[in-house]
Amino acid sequence: MPAKQTRPKKQRPIHRPDDFDLDVMSGEDDLFRWFLLTYLLGKPIQSVVAVKTWRQFIDRKIDLPWAILDLSDRQLVSLFHSGGYTRYQHVMTHALKTAMQQLVSMYDGSLLLMIEDSADEAELSQRLQKLYGVGPKTAEIFMRETEEYFARRVE
Repeated sequence: MPAKQTRPKKQRPIHRPDDFDLDVMSGEDDLFRWFLLTYLLGKPIQSVVAVKTWRQFIDRKIDLPWAILDLSDRQLVSLFHSGGYTRYQHVMTHALKTAMQQLVSMYDGSLLLMIEDSADEAELSQRLQKLYGVGPKTAEIFMRETEEYFARRVE
């Protein structure tokens, strides 16, 4: 019996804020845009679809927690669909809206406040993962770019 051939695992692209003209150290807006992108990338969807959908959010100026919460579920489902989601858009609508409600109620919609309230990166990771739909992978992707916030505290 021949040995079973295994295909090499497909490498997922590593995305960085610079790839999307984002400077997470410049303040709240780009930090949130990066979070939104990592939120989408952290889900089981092709990264091309996640990025295309993220661009829909940015192009339509739906790039703050309140802007997302202001959309009706129908509008948000439509946005996900236009980004290339075919089956997962209702789940994503619920997840994203829930996460945004939590971010607004717990941190006034501010990721900078979340970072400032975190004693260290481990605590930030825990706080991020309390947001609905944020798991360890999403937190890891987001936090690759927040190390400088914690490095500044030491200086």
